[in-house]
Amino acid sequence: MNELISRYCPRVEFDSYEDFFQNYRCAAPDTFNFAFDIADEWARLESEKQALLWTNDEGEIKSFTFGKMKELSDRAANMLAALGIEKGDVVLLILKQRPEMWIMMLALEKIGAICIPGSYQLTQKDIVYRCNAAEVKMLVTVDDAELMENITAAFPECKTIVHKAIVGNAVPSGFIDLRKAIDAAPAAFVRPGGAAHIHEPMLIYFSSGTTGMPKMVLHDHSLPLGHIVTAKYWHCAGNNKVHMTQTDSGWAKFAWGKIYGQWICGAAIGAYDTEKFTPQGLLEAIGRLRPATFCAPATIFRYLIKEDLSGHDLSFIEHASVAGEPLSPEVFYRFREKTGLEVREGFGQSETSVMAAVFKWLPVKPGSMGKPAPFFGLNLLDESGRPCDDGMVGNISVTGAGDNIYENVTGARITGLFRGYW
Repeated sequence: MNELISRYCPRVEFDSYEDFFQNYRCAAPDTFNFAFDIADEWARLESEKQALLWTNDEGEIKSFTFGKMKELSDRAANMLAALGIEKGDVVLLILKQRPEMWIMMLALEKIGAICIPGSYQLTQKDIVYRCNAAEVKMLVTVDDAELMENITAAFPECKTIVHKAIVGNAVPSGFIDLRKAIDAAPAAFVRPGGAAHIHEPMLIYFSSGTTGMPKMVLHDHSLPLGHIVTAKYWHCAGNNKVHMTQTDSGWAKFAWGKIYGQWICGAAIGAYDTEKFTPQGLLEAIGRLRPATFCAPATIFRYLIKEDLSGHDLSFIEHASVAGEPLSPEVFYRFREKTGLEVREGFGQSETSVMAAVFKWLPVKPGSMGKPAPFFGLNLLDESGRPCDDGMVGNISVTGAGDNIYENVTGARITGLFRGYW
């Protein structure tokens, strides 16, 4: 049994979906911190255990062990501390899928600072809004030319930024060379005595803003534990196997599929750091990374079924899943025909871990997003707030026990649910 999961989940294996839904529990001490208690703990237990397997459009491959991730995140934490980044400070990361994304997220957690992941598609207006709304103290970016234009234009209006850092070959005036700064920092970071409480701020995602200005979705240090359900029981990520979720680091799907639950499960993250998505490029990257489990938005599966897959060995993929948008039955059947894999749908939001999914015990019903995850009291309500009859359209509602949305009807805490809009 995976030692780290069993520390927080008294029972890990279940006989059926009903058994899982009724009896799954997860708890952690108030001092829980993912960077120290999961990433660094793997480094202590198995220093050479693979944590990250990275590739890019040029076919480069880099592998990072948990021992190396501990060293680099310790150095990064010391670097940040030397710059005056403290517990509660806010840092915006726009790093695509560079290895530094994982390193910096761990470093910020070690300090107790708050991370805001950002998409490389952010415009000048987006950057100004995020920096001022969240009072961002430091911005870290890749050296993408268009993105740098937007950042440079935004800076005069960003009132709270003190430091700017960049990952890349060209370092503009006024920017810190992040890689050099990390390498130059001391190699050991001591866990602070006043480390963040499990319910203190850790991570902010900005909502898409489809119904108004983007809102700041605030998660605390319990979020990684919520993604045990996402990774183990929906993605089926396995210990010492590679899991690959294809997404940019600026989206909440990164937290869902590229760090938290997967590392708790002992899986290595497969990362394809692409500059421009093409189906052929993705297939070649999958061939290099050889993930045992794979997750992507429905759009990617729609691209893949149009490709000639006969020249690509995908037999190493044991389990496939999809989220972010509905997967049509036609795409489901075509992908199964070409690969033999049944794609299992999941549903959630930036505000949650997986709330409903076609979990591993359930038969796949194309077009269905499955059944509720443990803890989440999901109901379908009509416009008057009454439960819908079968066949009726309604709004999905998440409810807790009485007035406490963070506890379900059994009194168990709902891990994976955001703390509110900041």
